Amino acid sequence: MKWSFEPIGIIHTACKEKFGLPRQSGLVPSLTGDIEILPPYDTDEAFHELKGFSHIWVISVFHLVTTNNWQPTVRPPRLGGNRRVGVFASRAPYRPNPVGLSVFQLLDIVRVANKLLVKIAGNDLVEGTPVLDIKPYLPYADNVSSAIGGYTEEFTSVKLNVRFDTAASAQCDALESGNYPGLRSLVTGLLAQDPRPAYRNSTDQSEYGMQLYDLNVRFRIEQGEIVVTGLETEKLQ
Repeated sequence: MKWSFEPIGIIHTACKEKFGLPRQSGLVPSLTGDIEILPPYDTDEAFHELKGFSHIWVISVFHLVTTNNWQPTVRPPRLGGNRRVGVFASRAPYRPNPVGLSVFQLLDIVRVANKLLVKIAGNDLVEGTPVLDIKPYLPYADNVSSAIGGYTEEFTSVKLNVRFDTAASAQCDALESGNYPGLRSLVTGLLAQDPRPAYRNSTDQSEYGMQLYDLNVRFRIEQGEIVVTGLETEKLQ
């Protein structure tokens, strides 16, 4: 049997590409977003009493996956790309059915310009991601205190220190006073997760760019910490 689904909504957020996006939901609470609910699902009745929940489950589509040639094993980025695990023992987007599952903090449900927006925090989805469904998070059933994380328990939750060099700090201050409130906190939260490929090490001398809003956030590693070197935008040129 086959099923066909249509999205009920679309994600709008600061992250325009996969690089820099948190690898799991909830890791960067400052990364917010809106789920724009599409007609005919944008009725107030469909969301009656959802505001009483602090968190929601969101089922989405990995729409940037351009091939359906799934493989039975994948190389999770956090394992350095050298170790394979079964696709069903991972959250990799290259799956038989490219769907994702995220839990977000529910901030509000509002109407703006006649559009119904579900406002979220702790986002891990890129701009334009189709949303298939929204369900309430149930603490009494969904929070399993005895859960075991398999091979992911090898990971440490240590975050890298992030600092802005003098020029980047001045740029950030100027942008924050304009159309980018909370920019420093957001950049810091995203880069502290170290978006680089896992096989990179402390001797990595490369400079990276992360797209955020219409900005190109430039950064590199210096003595084990991330240094932001610039926030490039046409407005600053």
